Amino acid sequence: MSAEKLSFEDFQPGRRFALGPKLVTTEEIIEFASEFDPQPMHLDEAAGRASILGGLAASGWHTSSMFMRMMADSYVLHSLCEGAPGVDLMEWRKPVLAGDTLSGHSTVLEARPMRSRPGMGIVKFRHEVENQRGELVCISENSVMFGMRARPADIGINPETSA
Repeated sequence: MSAEKLSFEDFQPGRRFALGPKLVTTEEIIEFASEFDPQPMHLDEAAGRASILGGLAASGWHTSSMFMRMMADSYVLHSLCEGAPGVDLMEWRKPVLAGDTLSGHSTVLEARPMRSRPGMGIVKFRHEVENQRGELVCISENSVMFGMRARPADIGINPETSA
């Protein structure tokens, strides 16, 4: 990747960004759960095996946090990202167990200049994260705001009339 940061113009529909890999350790599952989601199946191997999850399992919130880190490492930290207005979809499909390795991709679904913020665009993504067996563990969709490389006046966009 070049030293120039990714801008709105670089996020064309269909573009994919690889996520991961990320090895999930017993220690980090317990550490996250101890602070944020102290349920037995996230804190103790035996309790996890006895649950419907089948082993020491990361909290869904921990899965989301690991996914966010993979997204940050893949493209967010290398871009003119200005944050996100929210999350439209977050599904945890399968348990993430200690020892799993997560990977996946983010795909640009749509991109448009923002009327309310000249010089910025909003990009909608679909994210899919799998474990090492190719099982889908997490799906998410959300929009992210990115700065433009060129300001609207520089490229002939009238922010008052753009979509």
